[in-house]
Amino acid sequence: MQLHQLRPKHKLKKRKRVGRGGKRGTYSGRGIKGQKARAGRKLKPAIRELIKRYPKLRGYKFKPLEEKKAVINIETLEKKFKAGSVINPQILLKLRLIRRIKGKIPKVKILGRGKIAKKLAVEGCEVSKSAKEKIEKAGGTIKI
Repeated sequence: MQLHQLRPKHKLKKRKRVGRGGKRGTYSGRGIKGQKARAGRKLKPAIRELIKRYPKLRGYKFKPLEEKKAVINIETLEKKFKAGSVINPQILLKLRLIRRIKGKIPKVKILGRGKIAKKLAVEGCEVSKSAKEKIEKAGGTIKI
């Protein structure tokens, strides 16, 4: 059997054409008279009414969206890196410890969960207070 030989098992259901004589005559399931019985546009534009009901607030209301940061813990750095290695967002992305956000390399924040015993050099990442203490205690350095 080939693709052009495939056929559906059931017959196609034909849609009901209303208002052309036969079983559903003159009113065609629309009732009698009134706005909804007429041809053409059924109702007045609803969106305009909604806009009119909304309170009109004065002033500039735009707030920039905060960029999402990629978060990584000290315990993962301990597992994935050797002593004396440099850590920055590009390297973390290469090792697939973080992902791109909307096609861009995100800002990275290192948090202090877990223990660390290796000397690591952290560059271009935000570091939490507890993580900073642990990295410096292990003999590592932090460059912002």
